[in-house]
Amino acid sequence: MTVAAGSATGAESLVQSVDWLAIAPPVIAASAALLILVADLFVGERHKTLLGYGAVAGLVAALAVLVPLRAGDRSTFCLTGATQACSYTADHFALVIQALVLGGALLTALLSIGDTRKLPAGEFWFLLLSSAAGAALLPAARDLATLVVALEVASLPAFALVGIKRGDRRSSEAALKFFLSSVVATAVMLLGVSFVYATTGTMHLTEIAARLDDVPGRFTTLAEAGVVLTLVGFAFKTAVAPFHFWVPDTYVGAPLPIAAYLSVVGKAVGFSGLILVTVIGFPSYADVWGPALAVLAALTMTTGNLAALRQNATRARSAVRLLAWSSVGQAGYLLVPIAAAAYAGDTQIGSTVAYALMYAVVNLGAFAVAALVARSHPGNRLGDYRGLYATRPLAALALGFFLLCLAGLPPGIVGLFAKVTVFSTAVDAGLGWLAVVMAVNVVIALYYYLQWTAALFRSPAKDTAAEDVPAAPTHRVPAPLTVAIVLTAVAGITLSGAPQLILRFAAVSLF
Repeated sequence: MTVAAGSATGAESLVQSVDWLAIAPPVIAASAALLILVADLFVGERHKTLLGYGAVAGLVAALAVLVPLRAGDRSTFCLTGATQACSYTADHFALVIQALVLGGALLTALLSIGDTRKLPAGEFWFLLLSSAAGAALLPAARDLATLVVALEVASLPAFALVGIKRGDRRSSEAALKFFLSSVVATAVMLLGVSFVYATTGTMHLTEIAARLDDVPGRFTTLAEAGVVLTLVGFAFKTAVAPFHFWVPDTYVGAPLPIAAYLSVVGKAVGFSGLILVTVIGFPSYADVWGPALAVLAALTMTTGNLAALRQNATRARSAVRLLAWSSVGQAGYLLVPIAAAAYAGDTQIGSTVAYALMYAVVNLGAFAVAALVARSHPGNRLGDYRGLYATRPLAALALGFFLLCLAGLPPGIVGLFAKVTVFSTAVDAGLGWLAVVMAVNVVIALYYYLQWTAALFRSPAKDTAAEDVPAAPTHRVPAPLTVAIVLTAVAGITLSGAPQLILRFAAVSLF
């Protein structure tokens, strides 16, 4: 009887209680995806728009659940033994990134309503919400298995979203490039993860950090290889040079709302994973990943900005291509505080998250205006924006504001303060050379941002006035698209009116 009682007690100790509130954001997004996929079977073609509004409602509900979690002190799926390691932690870092990715998905949904007439609506909204669920799960993941699964749940639907325009050769090519590059990245990352597991015997990031401190000499090379390969895998996901080659063609071939989604949510997912594995999992190897990320940051921002300079105003889809290369350059800035964390501690990570929040708002706003212009100019050339103020003054003012935020110039004060925080992290960490490279790249980026901004307020060229800038808007703007532009503009203006929030946020430890 004693043995039986002891066995029963041991069995009970292995049962984990699930904190349903902590995991609610990704669960709600995933549940909404399934409901919409089923509802698509019963909704007629004339009412497919209702599925889009259902997706918006699901994302709003997922965002609302973050409010009771704001204390940032909940964990679940924890080990029941002496080691207190958990697979899911809703700390402040996770909650901020979840707010970013779910908010980005919400704005993407608003951009997509009305533009999915030629797309399979049920599949589109199911894929978007599924990807958002994976994106919301990833920042809370605290073991490598959950991290990889969340990353793939966020990525796999994105492949299909990029190529969802049936019969469009450019869309199919973009999806194929995106798929192949991501598969290679996943394979490299899984190899690195397997090396780390072979060295430490655990998947939990906190346990990995403790065991990497005391790796036997014969396993040192294996551990270093695991760290490097894991970082390379995330470098593909975050479009870090020289692993960025898929970005311009993917953004150009994808539906415009999906390009916006990849530029913000996809980037946030990759950088969240990169932060978790470096700062929490591999602090013992900061001397390996710190210098590597610093070099990659310099290379990425330089590559992106120089390529953006080369965009021809008359080339088809040159506006989207410029935003794509701009996103590569911005990825370089986002890498700087992560590299600085290797030298000055994880308090530097707040600067990356603060910059990501600024970038998400204004970049989604720029894509929203691009979606508006694309309704009357499907070619979406940079030349199509010349004289935009004459026909759509509010849209031109909004786009000009977004571009100035990305450039870091007034009245886009929030962009200036975000760049200052990133710059200061490099200086404080002793990376003076990286700060100089960043300053040079900020000056380079000013040229193409200001050139595009100036074009908005010029008079249209005489030979292209009839084609590029119609006398009056001829296409009705969907209300959700207007709402998306207004939301991003209001958020950007609010942040510019209180830029000290960026500085305060950057100084807070999120872990």
